[in-house]
Amino acid sequence: MKRFSKIISAVLLAASTLSAGSAVAAGPSNGPDPVLQDWSFSGIFGKYDPAQLQRGFQVFQEVCSSCHSADLFAFRMLSKKGGTEYTEDQVKAIAAEYTVIDLEIEDGERPAIPADTWPNPFPTPLDAAGANNGVVPPDFSVLAKARNVPQKFPNWIGNYFTAYQEGGADYIYNLLVGYHEEPPHGVELGDGQYYNDHFPGHKISMGPPLSDELVDYEGSAPETVDQYAKDVSAFMMWLAEPDMTARKELGFRVLLFLFLLTGMMYLVKRRLWSNVDH
Repeated sequence: MKRFSKIISAVLLAASTLSAGSAVAAGPSNGPDPVLQDWSFSGIFGKYDPAQLQRGFQVFQEVCSSCHSADLFAFRMLSKKGGTEYTEDQVKAIAAEYTVIDLEIEDGERPAIPADTWPNPFPTPLDAAGANNGVVPPDFSVLAKARNVPQKFPNWIGNYFTAYQEGGADYIYNLLVGYHEEPPHGVELGDGQYYNDHFPGHKISMGPPLSDELVDYEGSAPETVDQYAKDVSAFMMWLAEPDMTARKELGFRVLLFLFLLTGMMYLVKRRLWSNVDH
């Protein structure tokens, strides 16, 4: 009985935690509706766009990584098929630009290799909070899977048919483009706070991280806040689920196999019972 009560307590605690997390992830209910983007990886057959992911990685590398960690992000992931698709030599060159701590060598530091994870910009959470108005910037590793955008009834019903799972990317995009230079009338901000349409409570401690022509792109992609926001949101979605394309391909093959198996079983049943009186 005592064990049963512990299990019930654990279930209730998990349920309350998930409810609270869902409320935070959903974003503010009194702000403007988020603008859902047309992602290349949306839908059952959607795939990541390597060119967009490379641009998004550049934004992450030059802008976001100065404050945000990505503890589950290993350099070798950059050469993964279906993702950014850098060559192995390119990944080695990118990794070598960074220094990681290695207590097994004399100096305690060495250039990173593809097997290493992305270096944290701060040695401790206390240092991170001290440099960011008392708030520890969230880790980017799976942030796109931990956030979502609110959708009004009956729009969310269609998600079951379209396999919508880009809520995290949509949330990040809308957050990045949702800053106001001045808060609305009657809204007071504290020191180090900014007004954002899509952040829960609208008061965010992170200043607008993007501006036009902040990152120099190679190619013809526009260097605007809107494009930067789309690219880094797509990159964060890939970072949170780098095997999405492989998962979709496997799911399609499994469904195809099940449909064929169902047809074969029906034909077998017809053959076995065709001469049996009912």
